[in-house]
Amino acid sequence: MFSFVPVFAAALALSAPMAAPVDQQSTPAPAKTQAAYSVQETTLGTLLDDPVSREIVRRYAPTIIDHPQVSMARPLTLSQLQRFAGDILNDDVLGKIDAALKAASPA
Repeated sequence: MFSFVPVFAAALALSAPMAAPVDQQSTPAPAKTQAAYSVQETTLGTLLDDPVSREIVRRYAPTIIDHPQVSMARPLTLSQLQRFAGDILNDDVLGKIDAALKAASPA
């Protein structure tokens, strides 16, 4: 007895649109910052909301981002937070974050 199921499945497979090869698929461009940021003037909340600046902060001060009270610190700049977390946000770390923020290309 002849079964139509395999024939039907093959016909569906052949009629489906083929996906573009991986190298031809569009890949998203790297994220860019929304503006020029600095440790003195930009709040932590703004830095965390921007994917590029968030990754910069994570690179140099990961414990700030993962801290359970980070939401309370969102209105403060990293320079202001230095008073409370000087062991994490020392002058050297703030300098590196600031340089990386300035080097990030704005959108």
